[in-house]
Amino acid sequence: MRILIESLTKLSNMLSKLYLYIGKIIIDFFFAFIGVLLLVPVFMFLALLIKLTSKGPALFKQTRLGKNFKPFTLYKFRSMIVDAPKLGPGVTSADDPRITRVGKFLRKTKLDELPQLINVIKGDMSLVGPRPELTAYINEYKEEYRTVLSIRPGITDYAAIEFRDEENILNNYSDKEKAYLEIVLPKKITLYKKYINKISMVTDLKIILLTLKKIIG
Repeated sequence: MRILIESLTKLSNMLSKLYLYIGKIIIDFFFAFIGVLLLVPVFMFLALLIKLTSKGPALFKQTRLGKNFKPFTLYKFRSMIVDAPKLGPGVTSADDPRITRVGKFLRKTKLDELPQLINVIKGDMSLVGPRPELTAYINEYKEEYRTVLSIRPGITDYAAIEFRDEENILNNYSDKEKAYLEIVLPKKITLYKKYINKISMVTDLKIILLTLKKIIG
């Protein structure tokens, strides 16, 4: 019995590694590519809506750290005023005056995250994985992030689901950046590690379905 358990454990570990290094990459690229093709009309509509309602580009670009701390350019639909990162902290609360009128809708529905499908196609990100974080915040937990960034960051994961209402949570604190660094981010890191320890196709599918349920609900 012990030998059987050990054999099954080794097989499970082998399949997990095979999925992580081959299967996950193929699945990410395929579904992200199909997603972008299908969502071209949505991309165009949202880009036009943003351009017509506020000054600035439709896309927001920002440097984040990816797998093994490699910098990459993250894409989002712009939901804040131009130069927002220079006008306030790296975190936002629901009442942040930098958020545009259309931006509130985009952030609530998570439509602002859609351009990250391009990041997935480029290989910077995965569909499921720890959310890409600002360099300054990663530096506060450098040792923890050696584990977190051992894989590619993703569009959604356990933390993204758990902190779906993060902006409303931060509304309860006067110093929102301090609250994020000392309260929210440590909890996110714990959830990131939980995902890393359970990476599999089943886990990814479960997280994607839970994310869709959270958004729709």
